[in-house]
Amino acid sequence: MAEPLPDTALDPAEILRALPERWHAQFLAEYHAALDAAHEVWRFKQLREVLHRWRLHAVAVANPDFERAEQDLREGRTEDLVSMDDAFPGWSRR
Repeated sequence: MAEPLPDTALDPAEILRALPERWHAQFLAEYHAALDAAHEVWRFKQLREVLHRWRLHAVAVANPDFERAEQDLREGRTEDLVSMDDAFPGWSRR
């Protein structure tokens, strides 16, 4: 079972601990690719972005409603979902 993350965690071990096991392989693949790329100084930011994105993903999948919402979206049931533009005005212009 996934565990909640501390608020400031960009530690890959903490992210992995918080993710359900079914996400581990994908996280590790993306983390290792970003880590390898970070050897180039100008690509270090990519590593932080990968860790940040996966931290947010770990928080999302820890929500008990996540799987239901994900299934609803796959099946085209979007009436209970909020668009990114509604939740964050101007999102599509970023």
